[in-house]
Amino acid sequence: MRIDIVTIFPEFFDVLDLSLLGKARQSGLIDLGVHNLRDSTIDRHHSVDDTPYGGGAGMVMKAEPWGAALDAILGSDAPAAAPAAQAEGGPILIFPSPAGDQFTQAMARELSLEQHLVFGCGRYEGIDQRVVDHYSQRGRVRLVSLGDYVLNGGEVAVMAMIEAIGRLIPGVVGNPASLVEESHEDGLLEYPSYTKPASWRGLEVPPVLLSGNHGAISTWRRQQQIERTERVRPDLLPRTI
Repeated sequence: MRIDIVTIFPEFFDVLDLSLLGKARQSGLIDLGVHNLRDSTIDRHHSVDDTPYGGGAGMVMKAEPWGAALDAILGSDAPAAAPAAQAEGGPILIFPSPAGDQFTQAMARELSLEQHLVFGCGRYEGIDQRVVDHYSQRGRVRLVSLGDYVLNGGEVAVMAMIEAIGRLIPGVVGNPASLVEESHEDGLLEYPSYTKPASWRGLEVPPVLLSGNHGAISTWRRQQQIERTERVRPDLLPRTI
């Protein structure tokens, strides 16, 4: 998979050199490009924002540098209104936004099947709406929200999405079976996990896990999933139980 990121803080994504995603980059499973938005400015101050039309607090990221940066990644010769087939086959441009669809495990799995994702990290009061409108005419654009809260910028949201998406790419996680039993994969939260020793500070591992009875263990784990989900995220249950 090819992943491109446009940001004013490219060093934020140095963390992608670490852990499983770092190994995935080294092995060629993920091809990552991080682009500094300020490199696409034309003034000597490398300005990426200006005051909002209509007044109000804060600053808005300007369309010009975003257009230059995204054209360099996506190509500038695409038609004003791309045919449906072309739009479906091209990259997906993703902007973190409180106005977007909520990011879920299902969305992560859907996006992990794509060949090319481009993330735009907004800051301040957001990006000039015309950037979203323009690229929506040329291809696939998605606004995505991590949840009902506000961050200082899109970098944290993009990092979370890349982590969730990247680990679902075949070959990134060493044991694919470990992905099947995780929280949200079947709509429920994951069951609690334990390892050696069997007794720690007066707390014991549930006896069923020491029994060797795989049928009983499977039943216990499923019940734990249901009970934990009912206690912590009851909103998930109507879709699964």
